[in-house]
Amino acid sequence: MYAPAGVKTSTEFQIPDTMKAWILGDPGELTLKDKPVPVPKRAEVLVRIDAAAICATDLEVIYQGPPAMIQGGMPFNKNFTPGHEYMGTVVALGPGVDEYKVGQRVAVEIHAGCGQCKRCREGMYTSCHNYGLNYGDVDKGHRANGFTTDGGFCEYQVNNINTLVAIADEMSDEEGALVVTAGTAMYALTELGGLVAGESVVVSGAGPIGLMAVAVAKALGAQPVILTEMRDNRLKIGLELGADAVVNIRKEPDVVAAVKKLNGGKGVDYVVECSAASKAVNDAVHMVNRGGKVCLAAFAHEQVPVDVAHIVSNNITLYGIRGEGKSAVHRAEVFMRQKRFDASKIHTHTFPLADLPTAIRYAKDRVDDAIKVVVKAKLDAAHKVAAE
Repeated sequence: MYAPAGVKTSTEFQIPDTMKAWILGDPGELTLKDKPVPVPKRAEVLVRIDAAAICATDLEVIYQGPPAMIQGGMPFNKNFTPGHEYMGTVVALGPGVDEYKVGQRVAVEIHAGCGQCKRCREGMYTSCHNYGLNYGDVDKGHRANGFTTDGGFCEYQVNNINTLVAIADEMSDEEGALVVTAGTAMYALTELGGLVAGESVVVSGAGPIGLMAVAVAKALGAQPVILTEMRDNRLKIGLELGADAVVNIRKEPDVVAAVKKLNGGKGVDYVVECSAASKAVNDAVHMVNRGGKVCLAAFAHEQVPVDVAHIVSNNITLYGIRGEGKSAVHRAEVFMRQKRFDASKIHTHTFPLADLPTAIRYAKDRVDDAIKVVVKAKLDAAHKVAAE
């Protein structure tokens, strides 16, 4: 039975020596295998993964490789386990860890910087210069779950204490798995200035991060919050999460003019671009007013044409964000704990961990209008449980 030297465990949790984990072989090829349960080192804990959400970036990693980087290259055929949005229960403490207790429920932030490079020392741990240099036993300190180290499509995973966010006991496992999604939206608004009360905000794209950006912006007091998207069902959820107005870009030939009309004929203060559409960035810089700010929160799949002269002549600022930096997940969890918004509105389906390929198909092909799909190692009911 699991009993590594220097690691604190409890009889309350019987930890096996091996666990079930999904392994990425060739692109799109996932196999459920046995893997050793990892051992937490200094400043780390072992988390029993209770729920893991599927992100569009997981699909990119599984089928394309980037932005994952394992041993200096693509993640394929390296015994790598993907998955980066998860929550669980602390079941073992590494040497010297007293910041968390065995049995504590936590959401897990993706990134832990090395703590020693220039960016980490500036607090920009999602831009760690040691990104991708520590897979396996190489101890550079940096971790990015499901990108540069093994992720959460398994039963147990080690995590640095800096990545842990305690969650309320009344929060469901599925909701807990969405804390990181909300944290990414919070990070976008943090980079745009943080204090957005009374400011006008457009969110472009109603995927999970876009919908959470609507909820977080409204919770922060933005007015108006305008959501642009091409699917009416997503726009409806955006309204439920607090959007003051929505624009269906399939039905509106000039989305920039439509946004300005909704904002009293003028540009908005901020745009959070979450769609990755090739035209969306240029639309965003024309939606903001002079001196406005645009945050790019989506991975574009091709080079994007942008009107640079317009950006320069109007003092427009563009920010790129990766994930959920500057402790934004902690702030998002507090909002969720205080019921400032209902993140569960974007959760649509739950599957057993053993049925991950089906869960991925639902997320990838948007089966049954899937938005956020969650997998759990232990389910009490049916093979598939749809969110109410």
